Amino acid sequence: MNQVITPSMRELTAFQKEYFQKLREEELAELAKHTEIIEAFKTFCEPFGILLTDENFRYFHTSGILATYPNLSFTINPVLHLDKEGLLDFGKLSNEFPRMRFMNGMLDAKNHMLMAHYHFRRSFSQVNNFAPSFIDLFWQLQDGETQNYISIDPDSVRINMGGYGIMERDMWFGAKFENSIENIQNGIVKLRPPLDVDDGIISFFFASAYSLDIKWSTKDSIKSVQMEEFKTEEVVLEKDGIEYHPVRYVHAEYDFRAKSFRHFDGAIHFYTSEEYFQRRESDFNFNSKNSSHIKTLSQKLFKLNGVVPVSQWVELTSHFLTKNPLIIEYFDGVYPDYILEMLKKVRTAI
Repeated sequence: MNQVITPSMRELTAFQKEYFQKLREEELAELAKHTEIIEAFKTFCEPFGILLTDENFRYFHTSGILATYPNLSFTINPVLHLDKEGLLDFGKLSNEFPRMRFMNGMLDAKNHMLMAHYHFRRSFSQVNNFAPSFIDLFWQLQDGETQNYISIDPDSVRINMGGYGIMERDMWFGAKFENSIENIQNGIVKLRPPLDVDDGIISFFFASAYSLDIKWSTKDSIKSVQMEEFKTEEVVLEKDGIEYHPVRYVHAEYDFRAKSFRHFDGAIHFYTSEEYFQRRESDFNFNSKNSSHIKTLSQKLFKLNGVVPVSQWVELTSHFLTKNPLIIEYFDGVYPDYILEMLKKVRTAI
C-alpha cells in the first residue's frame, strides 16, 4: 500500500502530536471492541493460506476496520478476474458483490467489503474518505450504453459490516461546459494557478495544483484528449519504498459521427523526482522534444467504453480532478465564484 508523505509528517507540532495520539487511542479502542469479528476473519482467511495477526488490522474512522495483506482482496475472492489493464468489469462486479447501501465505494462480500482503490481517496490515502464526488457518481452508473470498469483496493478489505459511510460535504460541484467538442482546436493548453498568491492559498484553494496540462488531437473521425494534473512538489507518496509525485491522468476519445465519447479512462502516473521536475515545466510534447524520454509507472483506476455523453464526461472529469479550480476554468472559462471572491479579497488586501 502506498504511504502519503506530507511536511506535517516530517515535523509535527505539539497539537498535531496530541491529535494523532487521540486517533491512535480511538483506533485501539475500536479494535478491542471488535475482537470477535477480527478473530473470525483470521479463521476465515486460513484456508486461503493467509495467516493474519493483529498487526494486519487497522481502524480509521473514515474506512472502518480494515484487514490488510498483500493481494488479500483477490486471494479470498478467486472469482475476481482483472482485465489486461488491471481493472474489473463493474457491472459483473456489482452483480456478484452488491453495492452497499449508503456506502458508496463499498461492495458486499458477505463477511467483508471490497473497496474502490484508495487512490480515489483524498490525498491518495487509505486514511481519508473518498474525494468528492467521483466515486459517488461512478457507483450510480448502471449497465446500459457503456461498459464500466473500476480498480479496487487489492490489499485491504473492510470487515465491520455495520454502520454507514462517512459523509463529507464539500464546495465542489463540477463544471458546466456547453461548448462543442468539434469546435475545440487541436493543440496544447497549460493552465497554472495565479502567480500572485502564496503557497498557503495554492494548497487550500487549489488543492496544491501546480499545473493542468491538456492536449487535443484528431485522427480521421476520432478526437482524443489527454490531461495531466501536476501537484506542487510537496505532494509525494511512497510506493514500494520509492518516493513519487502522483499525477492524475485523463484520456478520452470523441467520435464525431456518434457525437459522444466512445472511450474514457483515468489513471495515476507516478513521477520520480527527476522526471517530475523535467516534465512539469514542459508539456505533452516533452518526449518528442527531448532525446531522454519519460515513461512513468502508471495505475489505471477506471474506464468507460461505449456511448459517453459529453455532459457525463465533463462531470466525471471535473470530479476525478477534484477540488482543482483549473479544470473548472478550462471547461467554463472562469474560476468558480468562491475562488473569484477569495482572489478579490487577497488582492485588495495587498
